[in-house]
Amino acid sequence: MSGRLNVFFAIALIACALSMVNSQYQARRLFIELERAQTVSKQFELQWTQLKLDQSTYGKHARIESVATKELNMLAVTPERTQYLTAVNAK
Repeated sequence: MSGRLNVFFAIALIACALSMVNSQYQARRLFIELERAQTVSKQFELQWTQLKLDQSTYGKHARIESVATKELNMLAVTPERTQYLTAVNAK
């Protein structure tokens, strides 16, 4: 009887040890995955900050006007070039 009990406890001990090794492996794997996700998150934050800076730079009135005149050959609106349209009441 004592021999069977010792075998049972030995098998239980081995099972517990393997379970602990597996748990530690999973914890390490998840920790590495977490660190990778945090690194990607930091990269996205940096890109988002750069995009906000670009948006504020490219959205300035002076830059838009400069691009419109130089690259698109647009001219500023003058009263002589303005056309006013009136609505006609159709009955």
